[in-house]
Amino acid sequence: MDVLSGSVVIPMVLFVPGVLVVGLLLLWAYGVARDRNPLPFPDRDYQVFSAASHTGLLALEELMQHFGHRPRFRIDSEQVDRTVFSNGTIINAPQPRMLAQLGDPAAALGFVVTDPECAAREAAELLRRHGCSGEVVLGAEPGLPITFVRTDALKI
Repeated sequence: MDVLSGSVVIPMVLFVPGVLVVGLLLLWAYGVARDRNPLPFPDRDYQVFSAASHTGLLALEELMQHFGHRPRFRIDSEQVDRTVFSNGTIINAPQPRMLAQLGDPAAALGFVVTDPECAAREAAELLRRHGCSGEVVLGAEPGLPITFVRTDALKI
């Protein structure tokens, strides 16, 4: 058998999947380099701001884009129109029913947790230990695994 020195034979069964894997890794790396989390949801920590109206939401979306923050996607529900940006910022336009339950919050901190209700109770207790108010609000967004803590610790 004649074998050329320095040549390597790679079966097509390995070559095609290998090229596919390398291509997907390059796409993922490009997404990370362009400040876009390749996952469909925000990272573990994010900040939330409430627009005064749907028109305000659209204006803030354009403002964020003007300064280089691309919207990743919209997650609208019956209670909130919301836009998630590549830097983890979320801008909401809450509906009146939600505002009635939460008051009129202008901003919030958000955390991704496995048990939202338990985490909200822990957060409320921590806030109260520091002399702030901490009230757990359940069911503000029916159908979504989101729990809120209303507090006076944030001053807007």
